[in-house]
Amino acid sequence: MREKILSIIEKNSRIDIKDMAIMLGVPETEIANEIADMEKEKIICGYHTLINWDNTSNEKVTALIEVKVTPQRGLGFDKIAERMYNYPEVRAVYLMSGGFDFTVIIEEKTMKEVAQFVTERLAPLEAVRGTATHFILKKYKDHGTVLTEVSKDERMMVTP
Repeated sequence: MREKILSIIEKNSRIDIKDMAIMLGVPETEIANEIADMEKEKIICGYHTLINWDNTSNEKVTALIEVKVTPQRGLGFDKIAERMYNYPEVRAVYLMSGGFDFTVIIEEKTMKEVAQFVTERLAPLEAVRGTATHFILKKYKDHGTVLTEVSKDERMMVTP
């Protein structure tokens, strides 16, 4: 039951409990109680709205920053991650496998603000050994949702 509820609200967190109960064939109270339990257990951690900022007049720059660190003895990566995710401009922090340790995703108004964040706040952290910043130029799909319209080729087909 939980997996079905999670799958439904992951696609549409605004779905009405009544509609979900009909879809799953169970009473509304059962759905409401299950959602409340999952919120208490931190399985459901929040409800977010996906916004295509490219379609607004609000300019935003999204950067993906690769961060290499030296883990602290006895604390591992968790304390370093906590320092990074507590910055308000940080949207996400992921521990990674491969050539670097963390991916940090931030949003700012300009590339200059991203650069200032990296040089003044992130890179100077004691454990940080290096960073590489990548700017997202265009989002085609985000959180499972296609953000761009598919343009149809309206040229006439010519055959020999």
